[in-house]
Amino acid sequence: MRRGEKEITDTAELEEILKGGTVCRIAMIDGQVPYLVPMNYGYTDGSIYMHCAREGRKVDILRAKNQVCFEIEKDVELVYSDRACSWTTHFKSIIGYGRITEIEDPSDKRRGLMILMNQYSDKPYWEFPDEALAKILVLRLDIESMTGKRSG
Repeated sequence: MRRGEKEITDTAELEEILKGGTVCRIAMIDGQVPYLVPMNYGYTDGSIYMHCAREGRKVDILRAKNQVCFEIEKDVELVYSDRACSWTTHFKSIIGYGRITEIEDPSDKRRGLMILMNQYSDKPYWEFPDEALAKILVLRLDIESMTGKRSG
């Protein structure tokens, strides 16, 4: 990282960002072209859980090559100024790398969806009907490396 003073190395602070974010952006390579998608997610124990439709461009890309780059930010605040070059943004963010696995087992899918729901809600338990599970993919991104950064 070019600006070492902005790097977040504290594991607890990295976990706070992962547990407190609302959008996880997943970057993939589609042939020679980058492809980026924002997704809802849930985080626990070194893995990010997401869900999506069973088919589509994203799924095709991931099935061909499951290695991804991801980004999550938290506490983003645009700081205004009267001078154009004095504006800034305060934030905490993570950029990382990992591999995505499709979860097929219904009980594992329910667990992944529970983790996702708990990212956004304090409700301790959710029901996931079999019909709903059959229509979606649950994806697990196993984090291999990540770097945290803060500004402000």
